[in-house]
This record gives sequence, C-alpha cells and structure tokens, in this order.
Amino acid sequence: MKKILSVLMALGMACSLAACAGSTSSSSEAASTEPEATPAAESEAATSEAAAGTVLSYEEYMAADLDTEVTIEAYVQAKQSWYADQATATVYLQDQDGAYFTYDMACSEEDYEKLTEGTCIRVTGYKSEWSGEVEIMDGTFEFVDGADTFVAEPLDVTELLGTEELADHQNEKVSFQGLTVEPSTDANGNEAAFLYNYDGSGEDGDDLYFNVSYNGQTYTFTVESYLCDNTTDVYAAVKNLQVGQTINAEGFLYWYEGANPHITSVTVAE
Repeated sequence: MKKILSVLMALGMACSLAACAGSTSSSSEAASTEPEATPAAESEAATSEAAAGTVLSYEEYMAADLDTEVTIEAYVQAKQSWYADQATATVYLQDQDGAYFTYDMACSEEDYEKLTEGTCIRVTGYKSEWSGEVEIMDGTFEFVDGADTFVAEPLDVTELLGTEELADHQNEKVSFQGLTVEPSTDANGNEAAFLYNYDGSGEDGDDLYFNVSYNGQTYTFTVESYLCDNTTDVYAAVKNLQVGQTINAEGFLYWYEGANPHITSVTVAE
C-alpha cells in the first residue's frame, strides 16, 4: 500500500513541476513587481542595530523603557559592596546631569579596587525598577580610557522633601539641612533615636534606621552597612544621636517605597 501511495505521489509531483515550468515567466514577472528594500530603509535598520550599544545621555536613559538594555557613561561616586561568591559590585554613579545605581554589575576584585571616586566607566545592563528604585541590573562595565574625573557636590534637596520633584534626583549625592531627630519604634514598641534594622531586630554592624522630620513631616533615613559599616564616622554619629537634636546630613537619594536616603555623613547643628 505504501509503495502504491509513493507512485501516486511521484506522479502528482511530476504534474506540479510541469505546471510550474509552464508558469515560470509569469512568476518571474510577479516577483519583479515586489518592492525592494530602499537605501533609506537599509540605513534605518543599520542605525537601529547600532543604537543597541549607543551611550545614552541621562535624559535618554530616563526615557528608556524598563527591562530594556541600556549603555551609559558616568563617574563612580561610591562603592556599596562587592560580592565575592558571584564577583559582582553595586555602585553609585553620577554625571553632570543625573545619577545611576548599578546593582550586581559583573566585576572582578581587582577591578573593584580600581573603582575609585571620580573614575569614569561605561556600563551596559538592563534598566529595572524595584520598589520604586530605578537601577541598572546585571550589567558589565569597562573603564573609559583618557576620561576626566568628576566628583559631584551634594545637592541640597531639603525643600524638596515631601514633593514629587524629589524623585527627579533619585540616586544623586544630596544634602539635608535642619532636620529634627524623631523617635523610632521597634517591634516591641520601645522608642529610641535609631534602630538596628528597620524593626530593631539587629545588632551592631547591621543597618541603622533613624527618623527625622522637616516641616511637620517625618522621613526614614538609613545608614546602609555595606556602604558605611560600623567603623565609619557616620555610623558612630548616628549611634550617638538623641531625639530632638537638629542635624544636617548627606548621602545618596536611594528609593524604597518612597525616599529612603542612604546617609554617609551626619553632623549635629549648633
């Protein structure tokens, strides 16, 4: 039966080939009427491919869709951590127009030591968002040879606290003036000028959380232990805070369900 079917199929194919041979001229004519790719279209396609690795300005980076690949150039402002088990780094970057936070960027220990303040690097990764924090994840980087150095001056954003405009300065180096230390309450209802971890469950060496107020509104600030550990001046300064004191502070405008600055300096105002 299979052999009979094979013969019938062979005859069918022969007929089809004969029909195609008879219509070769008309098929060729039809094909010749199809539009060819224009030089402009080819140029546009090439430009799109090249754009994938184009260095974006800060404005272009902010306009880029989430979960898309981006490439930026910026200057190291602070190193938050290096993870030996996966050889990745988390770094604060900034240029003259805005700031970036790179999370889990591939980085050897040797290169991590070279990421000194002001160093220019080119980063390619994926623009992402986590609890409001816009960051570049799973990136790779290279040093920009011959680039100038740049260290940002803290921008005073005190008057922007509680406004939507504050988010425009996410991850920037910022300062706050004339804040009042407010009590923080742990999981057991006890009040203190600061807590180890957000609920008081930690110990010396963990993150420090403390509350401050300005114009009647209260905000939570953090000393991120990876960024500023318990050997730093800011860690000691926060441990010595007293409720009711007036302080000035500097840090990076990290975001977690709202403004949650990572503080790097605290001074008690006279």
